Amino acid sequence: MATDTHGNAVTVANLDSVTLYDQALDHLLHFRPEVSPSLETLITQDPRCVMGQVAAVYLGILGTEPADTATARSDLTAVESSIDVDSILPRERMHLAAAHSLVHGDLHAGGAMLRNLSVEHPRDALALAVGHQIDFFTGDASTLRDRVGGALSAWTADDPHYAQMLGMYSFGLEECGMYSRAEDAGLESVERDPSDVWGIHAVAHTLEMQGRISEGLSYLDEHASDWQQGNYLNVHNAWHYCLYLMDSGDFERPLSIYDAVLNNAESAGLAMEMLDAAALLWRMYLEGQDQTARWTVLADSWTQTMKEPLYAFNDMHAVMSFVGAGRVAEAERLVESRERYVAKSTDPSVTNIVITKEIGLPVDRALIAFGKGDYVTTLDLLQPIRYSLPSFGGSHAQRDAVQRTILEAALRSDRHDIARTLLSERLAANPCSPYGWLKQAALARAVGDAVSATTSEARLVELRATSAART
Repeated sequence: MATDTHGNAVTVANLDSVTLYDQALDHLLHFRPEVSPSLETLITQDPRCVMGQVAAVYLGILGTEPADTATARSDLTAVESSIDVDSILPRERMHLAAAHSLVHGDLHAGGAMLRNLSVEHPRDALALAVGHQIDFFTGDASTLRDRVGGALSAWTADDPHYAQMLGMYSFGLEECGMYSRAEDAGLESVERDPSDVWGIHAVAHTLEMQGRISEGLSYLDEHASDWQQGNYLNVHNAWHYCLYLMDSGDFERPLSIYDAVLNNAESAGLAMEMLDAAALLWRMYLEGQDQTARWTVLADSWTQTMKEPLYAFNDMHAVMSFVGAGRVAEAERLVESRERYVAKSTDPSVTNIVITKEIGLPVDRALIAFGKGDYVTTLDLLQPIRYSLPSFGGSHAQRDAVQRTILEAALRSDRHDIARTLLSERLAANPCSPYGWLKQAALARAVGDAVSATTSEARLVELRATSAART
């Protein structure tokens, strides 16, 4: 019986197929674009390789592109009809079942199946990597951490992709607020494999959540040659770099990076990249910066991908883009289409339907209200769901765009009690947050507390000076 590089038995026609599968898995774990052609070659040469077929289906789902997901669904149906399930291994049947749930929209069931698979087969790197991303999409921080943590004891330091296991674990720890342990795991992952871009990403998150701007910039600079090209995370890690710069008070360099990396004429129009572009511009929008020209280009790109509902988190960023471009009517049409989508649905197992109804639509309506200057409505829509936002998907850093919108709406509507509470929460959790002190000063000025405003502004200057010395 043939086995992959991690010792898992696989159904293949010959050993060449195992080599191709191992290569594709390596590309996937490193977020390299070569993963797609590698899987195509494998499937062409060995259609009986279930793991190759399943990996291709997973790949079609993870990009959150409606067209790719539809293709993955069609491809899986063909696989299911052509393969004698009795002739393949139990682990492969478990993958088929998980893939079936995922392509039909039940992310929670698919993620649970992959977790059960990892209990039986803790060295199945594909199950761990895909499950980890599903946890990310559903905002399940505990499982994001424990899915990989529960498998780690089955791995050793000299295993291929042990670094990637540590990188995933680091991100899970960070999302659970375990920053010290997350930093240690992330640093070790990248030390073992400098091309572990997910590990680099995890360290960037960990430093950002603690307001360690200078260290974050230094770390990303140190590893620039490893993350800036040749992988699907280059745009997202560039986004993190921009967040550090903006927290340091620099809004010019982020725009240069936006134009060079996040969104330009050469961009592929991928939802996961446009999401980062929108998230960056929205932070500027909240600070009163007019980026209408950039918003307009980005909104045009979203228009092409928003026809079919798939992932409410993407919808939110499309709405941001329409609002930022001044195309509120287009944002409202998107919301109306999602309302129809929810109303006509009869399948409660589809994760996106539930999330759209409970989180997506309130957030989208709130963003539109904010764009219209109706800050009271923005607060009324967002306050009740503030603690439910993690189920929306994404990371704490990504969802912070919504949290900042709530705070800004509170300040602009003179709801000083809400603003005080939000700022107290933020600064208690991260006392080194320049953004927190910036808004604390704004609140103090609004309520006529000149002493507190001066103290907050001094703290802001101090924190930004530290990062400016680096940048």
